[in-house]
Amino acid sequence: MNISIVTVGKLKEKYLKQGIEEYIKRLSSYSKIEIIEVPDEKAPEILSEAEMLQVKKKEGERILAKVAVDAHVVALAIEGKQRSSEELADMLDKLATYGKSKVTFIIGGSLGLSEEVLKRADDKLSFSKMTFPHQLMRLILVEQVYRAFRINRGEPYHK
Repeated sequence: MNISIVTVGKLKEKYLKQGIEEYIKRLSSYSKIEIIEVPDEKAPEILSEAEMLQVKKKEGERILAKVAVDAHVVALAIEGKQRSSEELADMLDKLATYGKSKVTFIIGGSLGLSEEVLKRADDKLSFSKMTFPHQLMRLILVEQVYRAFRINRGEPYHK
């Protein structure tokens, strides 16, 4: 399986980079995984509703330009379906079983995802009703994908 994570913004925090690198290294024996960063749209701190939509639209265009036509797209969205680790593992297993070898997870910027990105998504996944920094979600996502592969192989890790 080939997994891509398309995400808005550049990761600066060293501790997050180290954690992500560790899980990508662990995942390499299960799957090819790549993280694709697209630039975030520069915007003032306080935005009108119209300006927010414009920022999300521009970021969305950058995201969609990096998504393969034949990819199964999973958008991380607070309004998405919450799944347990076992359910995520099952979802990835079923995708592989039914020939979906390309899976793209999308993490939006601080304002979320555009309607265009949400419409392109085959699935919407929520990790919580809480809001998390999008940079931290990268680490949480790669850890959960790693956990999913371990679960699917019946290997120790998941407790």
